Amino acid sequence: MMRLRLAALAALTGLALVSGPAAAERLIVSLSNHRVMVTSSFTGVDLVLFGSVERDQATVARRSGYDVVVTVTGPRVTERTRRKERVLAIWVNVESRTFVNVPSYLAVLSSKPAEAIASPDMLRRLQVGLENILLPQRIGPDIADVVRENPFRMAFLRLKKEHGLYIEKENGVTFLTPTLVRADIPLPSNAPFGIYDVDVKLFADGAMIAQSTSALEVIKVGFEQFVADAARDYGLLYGLAIAMIALLIGWFASVVFRKD
Repeated sequence: MMRLRLAALAALTGLALVSGPAAAERLIVSLSNHRVMVTSSFTGVDLVLFGSVERDQATVARRSGYDVVVTVTGPRVTERTRRKERVLAIWVNVESRTFVNVPSYLAVLSSKPAEAIASPDMLRRLQVGLENILLPQRIGPDIADVVRENPFRMAFLRLKKEHGLYIEKENGVTFLTPTLVRADIPLPSNAPFGIYDVDVKLFADGAMIAQSTSALEVIKVGFEQFVADAARDYGLLYGLAIAMIALLIGWFASVVFRKD
């Protein structure tokens, strides 16, 4: 009886292995540069991302082809958005809202419009696109995301776009071949310093079938980095040095422009 049970179990296991799905596609991603060094002359840079879709020999090619969405997320920060009104001919802040742990930089690059890649429910669940990214706000004692038409959320997105820190390109990913893609990631001159997460999603037939993650770093180098390190690590000495420099400049100006 025990031998019959083992034989039946082996047969079922073999059947499952034979009838199981073939190996899924893999997404291989590479960046042209994983470290961006910022100096006083930095005016921005475009990083190049290459991706390759690798299929197992048993994997059947997709009739509808592939779609790719690249999401680059900068360091998380807490920021405040204020709403102004004119009161007695003076513009004053009448209301504000704090956004908690939101991306300081966000770029969403796709091979076609997001609504043509997957269903709205899937896009919201995967946070694909600026409209679907979570932007938690502090509302009283609570922190939560709000509806997409929230005026503070809309103003926050608008300001980020105007400063070049939030970017969305529906044709930002190009298929060089049916399985080889390229995307240009724009980093503006005011790109925040820190670690950036690069998330690449592969879609086919309206579903995400593969995902790859990478990272890049934006760092300050040169004299600017020396000054920043000195201000952070030696605050008292840095303050005294700045005060002495200011006094010397004032004294030198008084000598140069002194009237005899």
